[in-house]
Amino acid sequence: MARAKEQAEKAPRKRKTKAAAPAKKAKEKTTPVEKPKVPTEETKAVAKYVRVSPRKAQQVIDLVRGKGVEEALALLQFSPKTAAKIISKVVNSAAANAEKNHRLKRESLYIVEAYVNQGPTLKRFRHRAMGRASRIHKRTSHITVALGKQETGEVKRGAKG
Repeated sequence: MARAKEQAEKAPRKRKTKAAAPAKKAKEKTTPVEKPKVPTEETKAVAKYVRVSPRKAQQVIDLVRGKGVEEALALLQFSPKTAAKIISKVVNSAAANAEKNHRLKRESLYIVEAYVNQGPTLKRFRHRAMGRASRIHKRTSHITVALGKQETGEVKRGAKG
């Protein structure tokens, strides 16, 4: 048995080669009709793999959806939730993107779209009594905030009128 292992280690390994596939006929390519690019007044920012539960972050996102940027940041500043600090960073980033890329004023921006998706879950174990272990799920989130320009006379989403 030991001799067989030694011989297997010394012998060079052979590589498997793939069989050549038959040549395919090239299809004629047609160019699709190009749509004119319309400058969108919507900018977004995404924070990925944030170590906060999506369920807890969703509670905070629901507070600011449809609000103006300044109002949303004021709400987040005084919110006792841990996710509020992270979401305020994402809102600030989206506002900076709008100012830099689309030359929009911060006062005219409002949150058009805000949502939280679940990221990968980190699985850990905690020692328990009598030699057992229980699993702990450390959840992560992907937080997305999209801002748009608020026209005068426009009714914000969620507002009654």
